[in-house]
Amino acid sequence: MFDIAGELHEWLDEGREFAVATVVSVGGSAPRGPGAALAVDSAGTVIGSVSGGCVEGAVYELCVQALADGATRVERFGHSDEDAFAVGLTCGGNIDIMVTPVDVRAPAREVLQRALSRAARGEPGALVRVVEGPDEQLGGALLVHSDGSYEGGLAGHPDLDRTAAAEARVLLDGGRTGTVGLSADGSHCPGGLTLFVESSQPPPRMIVFGAVDFAAALVRVGRFLGYHVTVCDARPVFATRARFPAADEIVVDWPHRYLGTTVTDGRTVLCVLTHDARFDVPLLTAALAMPVAFVGAMGSRRTHEDRVRRLREAGVGERELARLRSPIGLDLGARTPEETALSIAAEIVAARRGGTGVPLTGSQTPIHHDERATAGV
Repeated sequence: MFDIAGELHEWLDEGREFAVATVVSVGGSAPRGPGAALAVDSAGTVIGSVSGGCVEGAVYELCVQALADGATRVERFGHSDEDAFAVGLTCGGNIDIMVTPVDVRAPAREVLQRALSRAARGEPGALVRVVEGPDEQLGGALLVHSDGSYEGGLAGHPDLDRTAAAEARVLLDGGRTGTVGLSADGSHCPGGLTLFVESSQPPPRMIVFGAVDFAAALVRVGRFLGYHVTVCDARPVFATRARFPAADEIVVDWPHRYLGTTVTDGRTVLCVLTHDARFDVPLLTAALAMPVAFVGAMGSRRTHEDRVRRLREAGVGERELARLRSPIGLDLGARTPEETALSIAAEIVAARRGGTGVPLTGSQTPIHHDERATAGV
């Protein structure tokens, strides 16, 4: 439910009562993954989505029911002759959805409020809830911080809380959301509890080097995709707020020097649009040695060949060079800055999610890829 954390936090501040439905697991093909959420308040207002429109009507009714009886429940929606068109889930997969009332009776209301507050501020944290087990354990919540400390609880079982917190921290470190099976005493014996761990991490970074017209379009696309976007250029006359109003941050500095001092992680995307050897070579030499998600550079094929030659002369090895995506972008026939930005964004999405970039028409590749295979990207 962290995908609608800002709105839900506002509802809690306003004292609203609501029920939130969260996708906790997915089998086969489904429109949205674990963590997607839909919420309904006591006045019938709806925010969010759990299936891109497939089962929203049925989930709405479950939320209304949860508000009426105060009970947490987990329901499965799948494709069958009887129910496929009744609820609209015709994509062939199945989804498990947990519906939790958040009203004055909810014992975990305070923990949920703190979790949503942290997520709305972009602070890391993992929310743990029981999705399968004894009824008395449904509805509890554990908020786990990045240092391993935690607050709240899962139905008054300290051993379970400690084990759940340890498991949640592992998922949080990787920015992953998913289920963990435990026994009631906190061990990994079969036939016990299933926990849902929902991780909240600050948005991934996109750093665009080169304050050019193509960068302005890429900044807008990067923001649309949910990145925290920084533009960096050594030329103050070009790196201005007037030229890049959509950027989260504008930095005037030599690109390689800034990259050496700023914070990056395994989700960071680096887009080099300068195509000038004075900037590119020292920047890419540093970038290709870093454990970031994506390093791409703009330029013609001739520019790329010259750049690779210079990088080899600078001591960059073949293993590092293999990480360089250049010329950057997928072949869409792009001409305008906006079309070029779209082609770059498409390559980034494919790299992060394990896509091929080929048309789905006539393809036998899965439409929805297993995110566990690319969790570190």
